[in-house]
Amino acid sequence: MAMSDAEKQALKETMAERAKARKKMSPEQLEQEVVDKIAAMAPADRALGEKVHQLVKKVAPGLQAKTWYGMQAYCDADGKTVIFFQDSGKFKARYSTLGFQDSANLDDDLMWPTSFALTGWSAKVEKQIEALLKQAIS
Repeated sequence: MAMSDAEKQALKETMAERAKARKKMSPEQLEQEVVDKIAAMAPADRALGEKVHQLVKKVAPGLQAKTWYGMQAYCDADGKTVIFFQDSGKFKARYSTLGFQDSANLDDDLMWPTSFALTGWSAKVEKQIEALLKQAIS
């Protein structure tokens, strides 16, 4: 099966991230990459990406911003991605995705959600994400 242009671009971004990881970038450099990635998003995605970034910095300041597969993400002290934001423009989807990796402490019985469609921001959405984030890092 052939890869789409978006998938090829994501692979290139991943390889570049791995090369940079070998160079031991500073936390400030890693965060600047995320800020630059957000700035390059389409306006609606950028607004969501900025809100996610601000909320993670407020609720989980111990997580390190980084790019992950070319997406805005945040990792724990072990370097494992906990949460990521995939803007809708990344793969031309109709919604952005807020996702959690297996290092997030979201386990609940035999099945639980790990990603959420995100199309807008409100006080209710912010509270939901804040609660998930707090649980994820607990």
